[in-house]
Amino acid sequence: MLHPDVRRVLETTALAHLATVLPDGSPHTVPVFVGTHGDQVAIFTGPDSRKARNLRLDPRVALSLTSPENPFEPTVIRGTVTRWLDGDAAWEIVDQVALPYIGGPYSREQERVVALIEPVHQKVGM
Repeated sequence: MLHPDVRRVLETTALAHLATVLPDGSPHTVPVFVGTHGDQVAIFTGPDSRKARNLRLDPRVALSLTSPENPFEPTVIRGTVTRWLDGDAAWEIVDQVALPYIGGPYSREQERVVALIEPVHQKVGM
């Protein structure tokens, strides 16, 4: 279950830095739009992106966010990708996640998939 303080940050325009594990075991980080879907964290990406390939091999993730209202109060989430969505189900979530960032639906120029993350550890603040 998402902690209410974590959900509050996830529902802003805070960019998240997503950390995944490369096939050789080294870390890979990339900024992503982030949102919620029920009690899970939702991110989206291209189906063949480096992060998608990493997460299919090792579903563990770490996310670091800073709230636009207080950039000195970190939000940290660790968890596991438990589900992938594609097609219309994915686009519904992509648009929901993208709306606060870009003010409308996400471009359909490239295929997108959604990774749903079950939080294992979550914390706002030091």
